[in-house]
Amino acid sequence: MKFRRKADTTPTTADGSAEDATSGPAAGTGPFDVSQVEGDGIDRADLGSVLVPPIAGRELRLQVDEQSGQVRAVMLAGSDGACEFQAFAAPRNGDLWSEVRPQIAADMERRGGQATEREGRWGTELVCQMPVQRPDGTTATQPSRVIGVNGERWMLRASFLGKPAVDLDSTSDWEDALAQIVVRRGDQAMPVGEPLPVTLPDDARRVR
Repeated sequence: MKFRRKADTTPTTADGSAEDATSGPAAGTGPFDVSQVEGDGIDRADLGSVLVPPIAGRELRLQVDEQSGQVRAVMLAGSDGACEFQAFAAPRNGDLWSEVRPQIAADMERRGGQATEREGRWGTELVCQMPVQRPDGTTATQPSRVIGVNGERWMLRASFLGKPAVDLDSTSDWEDALAQIVVRRGDQAMPVGEPLPVTLPDDARRVR
């Protein structure tokens, strides 16, 4: 597990993600609610709202704010790309993704990018193209795919970067990795769209 620190203190919002929220993930497909995996014997990294098992060819990376110590991003990284993900509070039997998806597309267009819809493994997703500036001042286009899965009072947003964002027909291994993520919603009352808290594992805290 690799931990990265950064100074950006901008809070993460729910600007992206989820699928058909009325039913949640089908049994056996994942991502899963923590209630679906109790007692299965799999050793997972416990990050509070998300639990991540060891996945072959993928490295779990965390971006941690230097000042607050809060985890800002959770990512699975591989040789050909990455998948960044976060869970959010959602209404029971609601469809938060249908509300959020147009907002993401509009924000992309406002910033000079593009976002188009396609049907994928978890329903409607967004294929995005965003202009970015390289360190040398030249511009480039950064592709991404925003995918969402709605579960039991939670929504998991995932953004694919690199190959899984552009090679849309050959990314089953990345999607299989995402399908192994487990979400722990908790019983606390939270506003819809609020990010579920992510915490460092105890052994990571001792190193800090």
